[in-house]
Amino acid sequence: MSAAAATADASADAKPKKSKKLLFIIIGVVVLALVGGGAAFFLLKKNHSEDGGEDGAPAAEAAHEPPPPPKHDPKAPPTFLPLDAMVVNLADEGGNRFVQLAITLQLDDPKVAEDMKVYMPAIRNGILLLISQRTAEQMLVVQGKEDLTQDIIGEISAVMGYDYEDPRADEAAADAETPAKGKKPKRKRAVYNPIRGVLFSSFIVQ
Repeated sequence: MSAAAATADASADAKPKKSKKLLFIIIGVVVLALVGGGAAFFLLKKNHSEDGGEDGAPAAEAAHEPPPPPKHDPKAPPTFLPLDAMVVNLADEGGNRFVQLAITLQLDDPKVAEDMKVYMPAIRNGILLLISQRTAEQMLVVQGKEDLTQDIIGEISAVMGYDYEDPRADEAAADAETPAKGKKPKRKRAVYNPIRGVLFSSFIVQ
């Protein structure tokens, strides 16, 4: 065999080897691209569904849930949120008695005040319903005003999703329980509520 023929054969053998090697490299790159693309698609779809993507359920629920109250700083001054004045018919017979009052809420944090403004229509509606169930006699006595204060705090807490324990219920339970001789009554752990008080800047019953 001549040298030229041997060189031609060697070149012919080298070309298929290079072609196969190149084919394997291309196949490997394609496989890696498919695997990487699938992983990226899975992660994006997972994040999208967690954010309420296609069905929108989690995002919708989060949009309607009031935000939790911020952590309270005992050294911070209170925040006051005045409500628009209200004129409400009372539950007296004849329906000719009404109360005109202005309420200011005492809160722990200005962020709470901003959150409440979003839910103010529901808050005002709840307060109006509470007042409309009372008579002029109930509204005129001190105990009636104190009861209304606690009911308003409870109503706003229900709207905002805050924890609330009615102190009147705790007092009634404490009076009903008689601790054994020599034993101190157990103290309940205080529940944090950012609503510190309900202040009446105007209160007229007619």
